[in-house]
Amino acid sequence: MKKKIVPFLAAGALVAVVLLFMVLSNLIEKYTPSKERQDLSDYYQLSSPEEAAIVLNREVTDFKGRMIDGVIYLDYQLVHDHINPRFYWDANENKLLCTTAEDLITVEVESDKYTVTKDARSFDHTIVKADASTAYIAVDFLKLYSDFSYEVYEEPNRILIINDWSEYTTASLKKKTQIRYQGGIKSLILADLEKGSEVTILDADETWTKVMTADGIIGYVKSKRLGAPTTQTASHDKIPEEFHHIRKDFKINMAWHQVTSSDANSRITSVLQSTKGINVISPTWFYLNDNYGGIASLASSSYVDYCHQNGIEVWALVSNLENTEVNSTEVLTYTSRRQNLVNNLISSAIQYNLDGINVDLEALSSDVGDGYIQFIRELSLKCENNGLVLSVDNYVPSEYTAFYNRAEQAVFADYVVIMAYDEYYSGSEEAGPVASIGFVKDGVANTLKEVPAEQIILGMPFYSRVWTETPIASEEEPSGDGDTTETSSQEGSADSYILYDLSSYAAKMSEVQNLISANAAVPVWSEEAGQYYVQYENNGSIYKIWVEDVSSLEEKLKTLSSNNLAGGAFWKLGLEDAAVWDTVIKYIN
Repeated sequence: MKKKIVPFLAAGALVAVVLLFMVLSNLIEKYTPSKERQDLSDYYQLSSPEEAAIVLNREVTDFKGRMIDGVIYLDYQLVHDHINPRFYWDANENKLLCTTAEDLITVEVESDKYTVTKDARSFDHTIVKADASTAYIAVDFLKLYSDFSYEVYEEPNRILIINDWSEYTTASLKKKTQIRYQGGIKSLILADLEKGSEVTILDADETWTKVMTADGIIGYVKSKRLGAPTTQTASHDKIPEEFHHIRKDFKINMAWHQVTSSDANSRITSVLQSTKGINVISPTWFYLNDNYGGIASLASSSYVDYCHQNGIEVWALVSNLENTEVNSTEVLTYTSRRQNLVNNLISSAIQYNLDGINVDLEALSSDVGDGYIQFIRELSLKCENNGLVLSVDNYVPSEYTAFYNRAEQAVFADYVVIMAYDEYYSGSEEAGPVASIGFVKDGVANTLKEVPAEQIILGMPFYSRVWTETPIASEEEPSGDGDTTETSSQEGSADSYILYDLSSYAAKMSEVQNLISANAAVPVWSEEAGQYYVQYENNGSIYKIWVEDVSSLEEKLKTLSSNNLAGGAFWKLGLEDAAVWDTVIKYIN
């Protein structure tokens, strides 16, 4: 019997040994650091020897540069979005431009030549290279006009760029270790780090800390390997540019004068005689007239002379709305056409002895945003060189108009005008005020987030909108799950509703008062709107008017005054009652 048991005991012992060996092997495997390494070209996702990784402010970007003849070239979009937005790439004409406080730098593609305004210069190597999708800018040329520091490394190609000058934290390694792709000893090794090496701490943790090495490798090291953290401040030696503005030593009291023919200029005497306190007038004289930067002009020297004799400056307006055949996008995104427009405006301003130019380019699409702001930059340089005030008209800020870039306008232009009206307009789906006080206050508050108060001119309306709701049908109330009509409606009886056509037109102040009187309507003050509201019925139609008059204007002027804005502007002369000017000069002396 004992002889039969011995083999079973031996077999059990062998199994136990095997199990113990397996457990020990698993434990050794679990707690032994991996020695497997990751290829750094794969880590940086480089697909060719020419590509270069870009580490911006201690983060590996998705952008790729190019290493050509020992020079790193950066993707234009990276430059525009993260380094210097004042570099502008014209893909239509293969030109790179950069606008500074004093000069316009222009570079042709695949060239080592460039101009600074009219001064021709040479560089050590090709400045811009381009392919079908983008342009690449030599980093050392970019550095001439931008505030950042950089270091270049090879094997694989990579560049470290810093333009975030806030504080950061570093630590020295207490002993030799490895930096791994992720936290954990089984993660791939990216590089070996020597004792005393300094790393930048990106995300500290008790066990593994995310760091960046001096040569731009980002990964994890054991936290216990790090010495005491030290706070550092990145230093930069580039002196910020000083931008100059023409500032008037008086509050701007500007009015737009709509001029649609040369004959209208002769009426300037009677137009001004009806006003008080105006010190700037903006006649609508210029508009884009072709796709090559040509302009149509209604300017008049005698008009300017008369205004000057009466102490009034003339800031002529340029618009893009009159000639519907003109493609504003083409004009603004082709450098030669955009600069032709600039030169035409400056030439006309000099010819007619103007004091300034008022830019009113409306209804632009977002894809022209860069071209538009480049136009403002280029025009501003020539305006300043010729002593001309540059003011730019803007919608109230919204998500859809962010591309107008009011903050950048304020850097280059002298004044930024808020067109604080057309809250509800001819195409609106419901009736409402032209410029309620809440709309105006929000427009001012949001503009102040981008533009200093001393550069903001508040534009206010001299007109109201007369809304007409004309019934077209009366229907049974539809069930909740039935089809609904897109036609505007009003409630009628308890179980019916009235469809109506909605229309409106702009009316001057005196016409609105005549309508109120003729229909025996009673205006009611609306605190919410900051103006009188009136409603009446005539021939079966309902009329609604949010009245722009002296009272509503005063509420807007209070907003101007309380925010210490640069002044006010009014659209347009001829729509106002004479009484408004006494109120205007109470707030704008």
